[in-house]
Formats: sequence, C-alpha cells, structure tokens
Amino acid sequence: MASKPGERKLQILQTLAAMLEQPQGEKITTAALAARLECSEAALYRHFASKAQMFEGLIEFIETSLLGLINQITAEEEMGLKQVELILHLLLGFAQRNRGMTRVLTGDALVHENERLQARINLLLEKLEAALRQSLKVAATQEGLSPATDFAALANLLLCHVSGRWQQYAKSGFSREPLAQWPQQWPMLYGACLSQAA
Repeated sequence: MASKPGERKLQILQTLAAMLEQPQGEKITTAALAARLECSEAALYRHFASKAQMFEGLIEFIETSLLGLINQITAEEEMGLKQVELILHLLLGFAQRNRGMTRVLTGDALVHENERLQARINLLLEKLEAALRQSLKVAATQEGLSPATDFAALANLLLCHVSGRWQQYAKSGFSREPLAQWPQQWPMLYGACLSQAA
C-alpha cells in the first residue's frame, strides 16, 4: 500500500537526518538518499523541489520543536533563572537525542548547500538567544539580577556554551555528549548569572 504524501515526506526527512548521523560527515547526495529509501531521485523531487528544500524541512522541524518547548517552559515556570536552566538543558538534550540535527544546528551539514540554509539557522540561533534574554529579564524582576545587567551579553554567553557543546558533540563523532558535565557546569553558569546581582 502506498504511503500518503505527508508520510512519505516525513520518511524522507527522517532518512536524511539518519544519514547525517554518520560521524565522518560525508556530503549527502540525492542519489545516496534515494538509494537508502529504495526509490528514484525523481520520486524524491515529487515531494521536495530541491535538496535545499529537504534541509529546510529539517530546519523547520528543529525550529518548531525547540521554540514550542521553550514556550511551554516559559508558560509553566515562573522563575526566570529556572527558565534559563530548563531552556539550556532542553537545547543540550535535543542535540544529544538528535545527532543528525546537531550537524544541521552547527552548520556542519550545510557547508556545501544553499547559503540561505545557514542564514535560516542563524535566525533560529537569534531566536534562541532572544528567549534566554527574555528569561534573564524576568529573573531581574524576581531574583536580584541588576536591571543594569547587560542581558544581551549574558544571553550570548549562555548560547555560546550551548553551541560549543554542540560543536564538541559533532566533532567528536558524537562521543562527547552535550549533557555529560551538565551537573557540574550549570552551577558555574548560574554563578555567572548571579554575579550580575544588584
């Protein structure tokens, strides 16, 4: 029985993500993707106009997943620094569970692809940084962070920690897990936030 168009699109994206999990990180061709799916390249192009569009589908999935979960965190958790902790844990854990998508987040998988894909990832990173900045501002109203704190610089520092852990994970062939030292590192990051106390 033939799968529905939406199901086939999802299957293509899942297979692409699985292929990106290979630590050697070879360039993925539509021919290799079609072979893995046991279909023709023409069959792929019935669902996606180009390989760039397939990567866009993956980026859209990452963005929807992460921003949806961040919205859930900020709706359910009142304390600003707890929001920051949960958001950072989410970003590290998402990468740990989704190896192929980590290579998209770091840009590794996009090196030889359309430049608009990296621009789309850059925009997502800006949104993640903005979410951290907003939670820090909430913390300033509750937890003694000085209103004079440079929230943009602090949010950027926190996101740099996350993207650095993502890079280590991808470059180590997925052996250095992003959450491996989280119990030791969060208190350090928390301390960096509290050092901005009034």
